[in-house]
Amino acid sequence: MAVQSPHDLIPRVREGVFFEPLQALPRGRHSLSGEEVRAIQQERILVSMTELMAAHGAPGIGSNEIARHAGVSLAAFYECFDGKEACALAGYDRFIEVLFHAMNAVDVGSRTRPELVCGLIRAYLETLQSDLVVARAYQVEIDSLGASVRKRRRDSLLLFAHHLWGVSSDDSPTGRGPEQLPWSAYIGIIYTTRQLASDALDTEEKPDLIALSDELAIWVTDLFR
Repeated sequence: MAVQSPHDLIPRVREGVFFEPLQALPRGRHSLSGEEVRAIQQERILVSMTELMAAHGAPGIGSNEIARHAGVSLAAFYECFDGKEACALAGYDRFIEVLFHAMNAVDVGSRTRPELVCGLIRAYLETLQSDLVVARAYQVEIDSLGASVRKRRRDSLLLFAHHLWGVSSDDSPTGRGPEQLPWSAYIGIIYTTRQLASDALDTEEKPDLIALSDELAIWVTDLFR
């Protein structure tokens, strides 16, 4: 029976959710431009950083290990990123971009405010559930990389809260105008959702974030009654 290598034991990201399917690096003579090769290398490095961070935590990995797991040279790693933190931030930016796209795609339609807010929360949690490796890396482990990363996280949560406020305010496309909640309520919804999801990802091997969405819907509906 074949012996598994440490590389095989690391949980892999789900291709096509947060990251594109990985392409093999060309060998020998090929028709790809330098820019195309660099794009392939960069995607492989981002996936490698994500998988290793989810498996071992950010402080426990270095540039050499990231490059080796990605199947690229250390020189190629530094051609793409200035270092581990820059790589992690780039991965986090992708993570936030995909999450925001999922929330932005929620149909406003003729939903009530509670239905709309619950729909946005569910879109966020369903996207996390679709790739738990990426979710663990960027919901749990990334905070350990320091102040600049935590600031990026706060900025992202403010972006989500602004979106929540925008689509459910008096100026929303539905034209509904019930009494507005204070801004702190929107921040609270986003922070509570993120923290509960992060705790589930940190403590459970197979968290059920969809069930969490159903639980959150109960008190969010009451909040927007």
